[in-house]
Amino acid sequence: MKGILLLIPLVLTLSVLCAQDPSGSENIFVITIDGFRWQEIFSGADSHLISDPRFVMDTALTRQLFWDSSAEMRRKKLMPFLWNIIASQGQIYGNRLLGNKADVLNWSRISYPGYNEMLTGYTDPVCIPNIPVNNPNISVLEFLNSKKAFAGRVAAFSSWNLFPAILNEKRSRLPLNSGYQPLPESMEGEERGSINQVQGGVVQKKNTRSDMLTFLCAREYIQQHHPRVLFLGFGQNDEFAHAGRYDLYLEQAADIDRMVAELWYYVQTDPLYKGHTTFLITTDHGRGANPSTWHTHGLFTPGSSNTWIALLGPAILPVGEMTAVQHTYQKQIAATIASLLGETFQSAHAIGKPMELPAALSEKKPAAPRAEVASK
Repeated sequence: MKGILLLIPLVLTLSVLCAQDPSGSENIFVITIDGFRWQEIFSGADSHLISDPRFVMDTALTRQLFWDSSAEMRRKKLMPFLWNIIASQGQIYGNRLLGNKADVLNWSRISYPGYNEMLTGYTDPVCIPNIPVNNPNISVLEFLNSKKAFAGRVAAFSSWNLFPAILNEKRSRLPLNSGYQPLPESMEGEERGSINQVQGGVVQKKNTRSDMLTFLCAREYIQQHHPRVLFLGFGQNDEFAHAGRYDLYLEQAADIDRMVAELWYYVQTDPLYKGHTTFLITTDHGRGANPSTWHTHGLFTPGSSNTWIALLGPAILPVGEMTAVQHTYQKQIAATIASLLGETFQSAHAIGKPMELPAALSEKKPAAPRAEVASK
């Protein structure tokens, strides 16, 4: 009898462990930084661009903020959360200096096709330009929202005002807030009114809202509704790049890094999210690799297909910067999002397979000596 009593706690413990989600991730936040290059992600500020008065208003001050002779220190100065937390607790893909590549496969290499490829897993041969045409393809967000476990628990927030078309809001019926759309009256609290008042006070409303406002809208929604799947699309980096403002491009990247850090801190201090939430952070396309083309992108601009991906969460082994020679594609992201939640993304079109994430801690390797990013 005594032996049986001793076995009861052990049996109960094993039952709890077996009942837990084997993926370890019940929620996922997909965060994008529009048009942010892999060069800055892995080597920080570019040595040629940061000193070029054509692209930087105050070269001395910008160098004080973001320059160091070491690429490792430059990238930490620019994005400390990425390189202090994700690099030690998660995974970062796309350092082409080490042979670890990430690319889009759509031929146009602009935003709408990029987000379509990322979220639907389908490299649509019919290029929809950056105009508000409803996407015929079903995204992984819409797919998950159709599942009982996620119904009503999926939402999207973006700075760029084309996402209602990219995610086909009319068909998907996803809770979606893009551009300068106000937060709905169904949300409670003074914060909603304050955010809407600030947004309403913006005189010149462009296609891309301030990323800080997008973040505040998303944060308020997260705190009130606790979605299981959230898309958060930042957009100002691409706007500053197209304007040829490398200084503002760097400053915005640093601001986004801080906002992501704040969101991660919130997740780790909320009992509903802590230990059960994964972040997947990436970009929709690359940019020109040369000093003369860094500000643009597209079919005829080399470097525009080059991207990067970062992962952080309970199901993500802390391998850090990926050093293995491999090639990851943007069309794999949709299936990866579903897979991390224990689902299998299905679509009318052939879609990319989930990313092959490391299966053992032994796969972590020391980083190879880093070469300086050359701007040709």
